[in-house]
Parts: sequence; structure tokens; C-alpha cells
Amino acid sequence: MMQAGNPWPLGAYWDGKGINFAVYSQHATAMEVCFFDDTGTSETAHFTLPVYSPSKGVWHGYLPASHPVSHPRAVYGLRVHGVFVPEQGHRFNPKKILLDPYAREIVIDSGNMASHSFRARVVEGDNDFHWEDDCPPAIPLTQTILYELHVKGFSQSNPAIPPALRGTYAGLAHPASLQHLKNLGVTSLCLLPVHFAVDEERLVRLGLSNYWSYNTLGFFAPSTRLAAGLSPRDEFRSMVKAVHAQGMEVILDVVFNHTAETDENGPTLSFRGLDNASYYRLRSDNRALYENYTGCGNTLDIRQPCVLQLVMDSLRYWVSVMHVDGFRFDLATVLGRGDYGFEAKSAFFTAIAQDPILSRIKLIAEPWDIGASGYQVGNFPAGWLEWNDSFRDTMRSYWLHHGSRGTLAMRLCGSSDVFHHPRQPIESVNYVVSHDGFTLHDLVTYKERHNHANGENNQDGHHHNLSHNLGVEGETDDLTVNRMRMLIKRALIATNLLAQGTPMLCGGDELGHTQHGNNNPYCQDNPTTWINWSRADHGLIAFTAHVLRLRQQYAPLGHAWLTERDITWFLPNGRAPQASDWNHPNDGALGCRIAHARASLVLLFNPASDYCYFALASGSWNVLLDTRYDEGQVPAGNSPVQSGYVLHGYSLALLELRNTP
Repeated sequence: MMQAGNPWPLGAYWDGKGINFAVYSQHATAMEVCFFDDTGTSETAHFTLPVYSPSKGVWHGYLPASHPVSHPRAVYGLRVHGVFVPEQGHRFNPKKILLDPYAREIVIDSGNMASHSFRARVVEGDNDFHWEDDCPPAIPLTQTILYELHVKGFSQSNPAIPPALRGTYAGLAHPASLQHLKNLGVTSLCLLPVHFAVDEERLVRLGLSNYWSYNTLGFFAPSTRLAAGLSPRDEFRSMVKAVHAQGMEVILDVVFNHTAETDENGPTLSFRGLDNASYYRLRSDNRALYENYTGCGNTLDIRQPCVLQLVMDSLRYWVSVMHVDGFRFDLATVLGRGDYGFEAKSAFFTAIAQDPILSRIKLIAEPWDIGASGYQVGNFPAGWLEWNDSFRDTMRSYWLHHGSRGTLAMRLCGSSDVFHHPRQPIESVNYVVSHDGFTLHDLVTYKERHNHANGENNQDGHHHNLSHNLGVEGETDDLTVNRMRMLIKRALIATNLLAQGTPMLCGGDELGHTQHGNNNPYCQDNPTTWINWSRADHGLIAFTAHVLRLRQQYAPLGHAWLTERDITWFLPNGRAPQASDWNHPNDGALGCRIAHARASLVLLFNPASDYCYFALASGSWNVLLDTRYDEGQVPAGNSPVQSGYVLHGYSLALLELRNTP
């Protein structure tokens, strides 16, 4: 028999003398812990948790080490009793073995895959890893360069990495991976979800999988798919340690807006069977159905203290125990939804702001969901970074569709129309490409999406991409078309990296990664999404690294102290733009004079196909960057220049004033 345990902490913990179990379920009538063999297949024993604490809503018990099944690596599941009355929000089913939401390691019942059976494994403790002198790099925002990547896709096809390590945490930690990232000049690795996730039944029937893993089941457990060894937890921590040793950060993409249990027709794996009415937002007109602000079938109800505690405990765990440096929150508007819509002072944001651990790390929002008033860019609390899709669309429009000077200037200077005081320009995450959509190469290669392999009749994915194929749909041998494509790719990279805000690159764009026109490859765990290192464009890699060095050295538009008085806009003939010039439909060439403590600079932009002559102030100008050149550096003998500069079509240049007459 189990003894009375402790209601905190939640989950199962081995203390050296036994295992303490604590599980939240306010509406259950009884709860059992079921023990299994090491594979999670055969049940070996079960016990009823003897104590329920009504004020906490927690069932708990303690199994001494004297019992044969009580040991530091025990495998267990939960059987929860209660009523099955969906119209009241209750879906208890004691025939189901459920996963503990606080599981640190998850075992898949290989003998019962069809029914989605998952077990938890007890861990010995949270201080069982030798971190040595590991410490967070704590990179200032003014120096931060985000780099979004998929752990598997980044290294799966890299021949410089041993085959057994490719596509894993260990593959990302391999010197071949880290050296590329270090040489490139990025500072903060934003990993697509690494929490334990499962595949939707629809994808399994199609022979596909949820490659992106935005379908979380275990918020404390690293994905087993991304591990080369037997302990995903230790392998993940070794990866973080290796990244930190190179002076870079690890930021996790986390999905606290929904779970893998989907809608009312989905599988019962954990939360639904534990306490459906507490964990999920249910419709007020029919509690058998779920509020769906996510497009994934359900929405976690962070208004409930138990859910808020789960999220906060998970975040603290990944920072304190796994040593990550920040989070990017998927569909983050959900986290601020109260009873009547989004609230910038919701319980979640307040809890983060007062937390001594979480208030000090990098917090990045994807600031929208699919619900009413779900688009909340610029409305998150001060200190939060936000993905700025207005920056993305403006840059695509400017370079590919002759967008206006006015919107270009606004986005280059931190999107002040979006990020009002007390928000800072640095809180705008500037990007042209993310995992969601075309790659940079495909953005200039395909006009239409080509998503047929996803099994949705090419109807999935964004249809408003602002892409351009420059005359030929797909790959071509036409040298002129390929030259234009390369020029625009370099211009987009440079504009993104030199603008005011926090820049983000999408992994693989710096080397010409293509997904062959698939702009929604969430279910393509194959060479479509894996970076093809054997075809890497080393010139584009060198170009990106050069621009990143310039940003860190000069920060032309990036410093917080740069004000409107330090920036002067001018047309190619040198005069200041008039009102009509800002939105001229056929002429987007623009110059920007920047004066700050480090140097006097000009940025020149020419989105047209023909060259453009820019008049400059008298003096000797050193060309720091011209995107017409393969690596961005002007050939020897072509710099410095005097009084004027000829800028090639589809190009950008950065010049520094060396002296005055």
C-alpha cells in the first residue's frame, strides 16, 4: 500500500528512499498509479493514491523503496476515475492509462502504438548532470542575432557529422554544426519545438508525421525523436552546454496554446482524461466542445490556476534544470486571453514579470492567434520581443514588387507605428523568412505554393506570400534570372540584418536551402526540409557573415540611442523626399544618412532593375558593403569613392565617410 505523500512538487520524484507522486485533478473521484516494465508494455503493479487535498486539487502518495517496483527509473502511468459527462465538460475513463503532465522522460509503449500509449519514467532528480562551469551567455539585445532552426533538419544531411549523430541534439552540438554557426556570426539559436510531441492521426494515415512538432504532449520532456542516445534529457543538456561554450544561446519554441489531444474526436492521452474541465477552454454554449483559438482543435485554459502553474513550472524547469536562455511562444495571444479577449496585464504576463528567473530571460511572442482580435502585434508587455510580420511583408514587397519608400523607412527604423512607448525598437523581431512559409531561395523562385506532398490538395499554407519567380516558375538554367534571384536574396538578407530591431535568420537561408516551393512542409520529415549541405552556396554564407560583422561593428540602424535627429532621408539627387515621393509607385530608390558616435554612414537602396546614381556629400567614402558583389565586399581599387555612387539594380550599399575636405 502507498503511504500519504506530499502534494508538492507535482509529478513523480525519487528522494533516495522512495517515490513521491502528486497529480492535479480537481474533479476526479479516485486516482491510481500503474507501474510497468521498462518498455512500458506490461503492467506489473498498481496502487491507489491515498490522499486528496481539496484545497489544492492534488492527489498524492508515497511508495517506499522497500517495494520491488519503487526505484529511481520506474515506469508508470495514471488511471483516473470520475464521470463521463461531456456536456458538463467531464471525460473521465478509467480504462485509459494516462501520461503524467509533469513527466521528465516519456516511454512509448511499443506494443500498443495504435492506441497512443505513453508512460512516464521517474527521474532521480534535477541536479543529476555535470554542468561544470556552464553559465548563460546573457547576450544583450543590441548584440542579439536570432537563428531559427530545426534540430533534425539542420544536421540530418551534413556529411561532416557522423551518421549516428545526424538529426539529433548531439548533431547540433557537433563541432561541424557549431563552427558554422559561430563563423556565421549568429548569437541565439531558436529551436523549433523540442518538447515531446505526437503525430496527428490524419498524418499517420497518410504515412506522414508532424515534423515541426507543434503538437505537444509532454511539456517537461525532450523529444525522443531528436536523441541519438538513451537519455534525451542528458543529450539535450550536453547540447546546451556545448552551445554555451561557444558563446551562443539556446531559445526554445514552446507551444502552450493547445495540446496533442486535439478536438472532441481526438485521442485521450493525458489532460483530457485527468481533468478535461480544468485544463481546456470549453465552449459556454456546449461544454462537450472546445474553444479553438489555435486551429488545432483545442485551447489550453491558462485562466485556470492549475494550467498557469503547469506553464510556469515548465518554463522554470527548462531554464533552471535544462539551462535554456529564453522562449519563443507559439500563438502567444492565447496566453493573454482572459474572459473577454487579449489582456496585456493578464495573469500569465504578470506571473512572468514578477518571477525572479523568467523575468530575466529572452521572451519572444508570435503575437497572434486565429480567434477574434487575435492579431496583437505591438500590444505585448514592455520587455517582450515580438515577431513583426509587417517588417517581413514590407521587405518582400519593396524588393520584389516595388513597394513604397515610406513603408521601407518605417520598418527600417524599428516600426514606430507598431512599437509605441514604452516599447523599444529592439523589441521588434525583424525577419523576412521563418520556418512557416517559403525559404529565402524559394521566395524568389516560386510565385505559387507547391504543397501537393502534404496531402491537402495544395490548399494548405499561405497563399499571400509576396513572392516572385522573376519570370520562370521553379529552378532554371537562365543566367539572367538566376543573377536577379541572387541579387534580391542578398538585398533581403542585408536589409533584414541592418535594420533597427532584433534580426532573425531562418536556418539554411544563408546557404540557399530550397523546399522546392512547399511553403508549409510541417509534415515533411525528408530531404524537402533537411538542409542540403552538399549544395551549400558558400558565397552566400560568406556574404551573410560579412553583413553580420558590419552590424555588430557599426550597427547602422540598430543602437537604442539612435534618434530621428540622427537619420536623414534623401533621394538619389540628394534632395529630401517630399510627401509625394514617399509613396511614388514606380520609384523606390532611397538613401539614408546616419550620424552617431561611431561613424557617419549612408545606406543606399535601389529596388529597380536599372542602376541608380546617388549624389553624396563631398568627402572620401569607404564602401563597406555592396550587395551586387558575391561576398558583399567591393573589389580592391574600387573604394573609396568621391561625391557620388553608382548602385546596381536590386542592390543595397553601406558607405562610411572617412574624412571631409
